[in-house]
Amino acid sequence: MNPSSNLFLVGPMGAGKSTIGRRLATHFGLPFIDLDEEIERRNGVSVALIFELEGEAGFRSRESRLIEELSCRDGVVLATGGGAVLAETNRRVLHGHGFVLYLSATVAQQLSRLARDVKRPLLQAPDRRERLEAMAAQRNPLYEEIADLTVTGSNTAVAQAARQIAARLETQWQRKAVAA
Repeated sequence: MNPSSNLFLVGPMGAGKSTIGRRLATHFGLPFIDLDEEIERRNGVSVALIFELEGEAGFRSRESRLIEELSCRDGVVLATGGGAVLAETNRRVLHGHGFVLYLSATVAQQLSRLARDVKRPLLQAPDRRERLEAMAAQRNPLYEEIADLTVTGSNTAVAQAARQIAARLETQWQRKAVAA
């Protein structure tokens, strides 16, 4: 058991990290932060534009700095981007400063959920399935490496899925009290 006041969500794009994360934050009475949204808010530009101007390396550098900062807070629910686990430092920070919930999703689920998505830079590929399969092969072992709890994706309604995950967390996440 990884006792922590923080809950960090990891997993591939389309797994539901932001959607489920918001509901879990409400359930547990904690603030919610979407890492990509926070990067956009602080930089005043979209993730896509950061990718365009600085490439993936520039984006990952910004992402790592923000993970370092946000992970030091007490009592937050943080939905990371799908590639946040690529940096070993990020994995160490996330696992060391929070309870890590891995929301898994099959490539078929991702394709269905992301069918209309045109803003994610890494999805801009001639063959989305091939791109998602390659990312899954690289990233899934990294998600598993740091996960305190893994929840397999389903086609359950979001509200029901969030309730089921919250119930599992109630029994498996030993929350430390937040310092006043």
